[in-house]
Amino acid sequence: MPAHEGPGHRTYDAVIVGGGHNGLVAAAYLARAGRSVLVLERLDTTGGAAVSTRPFAGVDARLSRYSYLVSLLPKKIVRDLGLDFRIRGRTISSYTPVERDGRPTGLLVGGGERRTRDAFARLTGGDREYAAWQRLYGMTGRLAQRVFPTLTEPLPTRDELRRRVDDEDAWRMLFEEPIGVAIEENFTDDLVRGVVLTDALIGTFADAHDPSLAQNRCFLYHVIGGGTGAWDVPVGGMGALTDALAATAREAGAVLATGHEAVRIDTDGRAAEITYRTADTEGVVAARHVLVGASPQQLAALTGDEPPAPAEGAQLKVNMLLKRLPRLRDTSVDPREAFAGTFHIAEGYDQLAAAHAQAASGSLPAAPPSEIYCHSLTDPSILGRDLVEDGYQTLTLFGLHTPARLFERDNDAVREELLKATLAQLDGHLAEPLADCLATDADGRPCIEAKTPLDLERDLRLPGGNIFHRELTWPYAQDGTGRWGVETRHANVLLCGAGAVRGGGVSGVPGHNAAMAVLQGDAG
Repeated sequence: MPAHEGPGHRTYDAVIVGGGHNGLVAAAYLARAGRSVLVLERLDTTGGAAVSTRPFAGVDARLSRYSYLVSLLPKKIVRDLGLDFRIRGRTISSYTPVERDGRPTGLLVGGGERRTRDAFARLTGGDREYAAWQRLYGMTGRLAQRVFPTLTEPLPTRDELRRRVDDEDAWRMLFEEPIGVAIEENFTDDLVRGVVLTDALIGTFADAHDPSLAQNRCFLYHVIGGGTGAWDVPVGGMGALTDALAATAREAGAVLATGHEAVRIDTDGRAAEITYRTADTEGVVAARHVLVGASPQQLAALTGDEPPAPAEGAQLKVNMLLKRLPRLRDTSVDPREAFAGTFHIAEGYDQLAAAHAQAASGSLPAAPPSEIYCHSLTDPSILGRDLVEDGYQTLTLFGLHTPARLFERDNDAVREELLKATLAQLDGHLAEPLADCLATDADGRPCIEAKTPLDLERDLRLPGGNIFHRELTWPYAQDGTGRWGVETRHANVLLCGAGAVRGGGVSGVPGHNAAMAVLQGDAG
């Protein structure tokens, strides 16, 4: 990519603020439709949070740094844009270790129906929990087939979406009652309950019975992806997606100006001027439409509007490189299977409730919940040949119930304290300390990096470190959401990032929808 490519002329059909994956999706659609497009990206590279980097000095490991798995990216976008991008499924969905009756055991989900049923029976002593599991995920699977295609269509009304779902039990469970009600009605085993609940808490600080139903919206987006709910591995890492998007946009004629920060948007609803600055200068470009991939807070700062309510993230992100996978205390499970899916740590139902209560009171959870997966087991291409031959593996950890407010007193010290406590929870299920398995970089330092919500706010300008830019929304129209869910009070200024309706996650959906609003004449 040319360093700091600049605007080629002063007027464009569309200027896109932010070169994250959603901004690139919008740029590619518009440029392929013959529109002149300029992308202004503050950082030196495009990709935003969906990037791959080599974070460890002198080590040939290209890790997905902030976002890890793909579920919500519609195949329609990949096909429409002709992207050179592939995903691989995981044969194991999850493994959750636990100690029962003084012995290490766990629940392995995946590897075939019979194997999963047997794993439930060994853990719970019968078939009841597995039958309930099949019923619940059969219901969400049917719902996913009906809801997921609507994400790239004009927003349905609540009643239209309800008719499309056509299952009153599913509607009540997900759209009307706290998800904790359904979990407690359907399951009795604490560990099984916790595994179900985790999908409602990724990046969302809420209790199972939160009356706001923030946890339900999170659960919904985690079970509808692709119409199946599967979370797959991006071949080559997440940067492979944004590299493909950038190449497609550029080949179609879009100008990708990295190192260019938009600082102001002036608009009368029909035409706009965007002021930007670089390390050396300032400039102004004009556009018929402005699409903003930054957060709603940043949009308000650019236009001088009243900002929305503050957002708050609640996650710890940790990247690691290991010389080898650690052995497990539960010897009935091969570590290569346990870490290939999602490895749940301290995520029993009661543990999750306790962690939320402690964090809500202002304390770090005593047993921080988290989950891990190993990208390189499914896709070793992110590692250099020598690392693969020597058995090196990556681990990516996502911690829950760690709201940004907990780090405000001393981000560095609290990060270190939380990381230590989180890894201690993992070590409790290992037959050897994780520290003994960590690789070292060229300077002899352990290959591990951790990011708190405040780190994400600083590095990526995610408000409060919230990976969704703000609370996730229901995927239907409400007052003021507009036809596509990307509209703002300025007719020719659209949100095309995660803060749009139906935003959040690596999906490209807001970018697609903002482009459709322009191309179909709905905006400006």
